Amino acid sequence: MCFDEDAIPPVPQIPDAAVESRYLELTAADGNTFAAFTAAPAGGTRTAIVILPDVRGLYGFYTELAKRFAENGVRALVIDYYGRTAGAARRESDFPYTEHMARLIPRQLYADLSAGVAHLRSEEGGAARAVLTVGFCIGGRLAVMAATGRSDLAGVIGFYCWPADGPDGSPGPTSRAADLKAPVLALMAGEDPGIPPAHVKAFDEALAEAGVDHEVVTYPGTPHSFFDAKRDTYADASADAWDRVLRFVDRVGAG
Repeated sequence: MCFDEDAIPPVPQIPDAAVESRYLELTAADGNTFAAFTAAPAGGTRTAIVILPDVRGLYGFYTELAKRFAENGVRALVIDYYGRTAGAARRESDFPYTEHMARLIPRQLYADLSAGVAHLRSEEGGAARAVLTVGFCIGGRLAVMAATGRSDLAGVIGFYCWPADGPDGSPGPTSRAADLKAPVLALMAGEDPGIPPAHVKAFDEALAEAGVDHEVVTYPGTPHSFFDAKRDTYADASADAWDRVLRFVDRVGAG
């Protein structure tokens, strides 16, 4: 499963941090207009991250996560997946995302991601010097795979990133490891039925063989989508994962 509609990022707020946030619409190269949300430190920053959601697309978990990144000095932009089939308007909690997910096309998702990166590099988007991606579930795979087609990402982060090839034979992160052009941080659940340990091991080994700067971390006993404040049983794993994310962003963003 992915996050529930009322999931909350397991990340402490920084009450004194000044953050500016808003919803906006972006347009991809193919003309698709889609919803997005951005949050940034009031004082500005040259490091930015594109947040790629789970299958529900843009909703509260990710707008809050964007604010937590901004409180820690990183501009964040969440992009939605369903502009082509559902439009760019705000959606209700009962949005039938599974119907729309079935119509997603990878090249279109990458076009939307490229529009997000371009926005963050623009003056309007903060003129970021370093741009990263972070994704969850389907977004985790997309976040990592984004580094196979471009060399302008400072780093990529995948939470429960499915690394194996697709059912249709399309190559996944493991098969494309040698093509990855950015450092990788993969944060995996130890009890994830959709991503068995053998797949995680193969991914780690493929990255090492390809000479990719990487860290693959598995949290024993945790399920898919453990990174949720409501799942306080996994609070230690979530805290460690967030700490690794911030250290990774700081390291590769400064490079």
